[in-house]
Amino acid sequence: MTSPRPRPTWTQAVSALFVAAARVIVAWCVVFAIRAVLPTAPVQAFLTAYPGESALPAFTAPGIPAFVSWTHFLNAFFLVLIVRSGLRFRFEKRSGGLWTSRRVKRRRMSLALWGHLAVDVLWLANGVVFVVLLFVSGHWARIVPTSWDVIPNALSAALQYASLDWPTHNGWVHYNALQQLFYFAIVFLAAPLAALTGWRLSAFWPAAWRWLPERTAKALHWPTMLFFVGFTIVHVGLVLATGALRNLNHMYGGQDAVNWTGFAVFAGTLVLMAFGWYAMRRDDWIARVARLTGDVRLLGR
Repeated sequence: MTSPRPRPTWTQAVSALFVAAARVIVAWCVVFAIRAVLPTAPVQAFLTAYPGESALPAFTAPGIPAFVSWTHFLNAFFLVLIVRSGLRFRFEKRSGGLWTSRRVKRRRMSLALWGHLAVDVLWLANGVVFVVLLFVSGHWARIVPTSWDVIPNALSAALQYASLDWPTHNGWVHYNALQQLFYFAIVFLAAPLAALTGWRLSAFWPAAWRWLPERTAKALHWPTMLFFVGFTIVHVGLVLATGALRNLNHMYGGQDAVNWTGFAVFAGTLVLMAFGWYAMRRDDWIARVARLTGDVRLLGR
């Protein structure tokens, strides 16, 4: 049995409210400061020269290919399971079950960790398929910068977002420069870093490989997960706030139109994600799959 968390005192609660209020006030001050400088001549000249989007190569066709839609859903679905199982493994005090390898008897882990690693493998396989199809289709130029003007254009887009005068664009044709940089970072930087550090922290890392210290991997793995979560929150928020029906149709409806098709598919995916979140809590459900790869022993709580 784990001891219940102590309830915060009134002083702590009031202090937390004051800190939250102060952060909101500072954020609004930043917004108003940016809005004050946007109309000035130098800033307007900068925004005119760099409107927030870089030109795409001529071979980049408009539209969202079908493989982007279904790999996008699988990526989000597996990411939800990864976060849920990772949080469970990080904070659970007592495991509900153990998995033991049939080939390497000394290799054992909790069912929560086994579930985390199993979903990691599916997430990586989906990512490999996405990247291969990305380059085969020529769609890679949508998220890989091809010109250095992506930097000032990204700054321009950031200023527009920060002023709450959000840049208008057509995601069916192109992403703005800030989106492009973040999508590139997610696919080609954050995802490999999460995979590498997670592998280092698992029981499958070769003991002879000492070039990545475990302490370094721990220091990087958790912040990388927080980056994914933070990106997802902002990403979904902007999708819903900048023309939800059209944006959802781009990704889930396969069309550049304003109707409820994409929203309906999106709502269905949320149901699947909620089910997956619940499933990662059930050791008996995880055990059914884990027994395909090793011996499982459920433990009483």
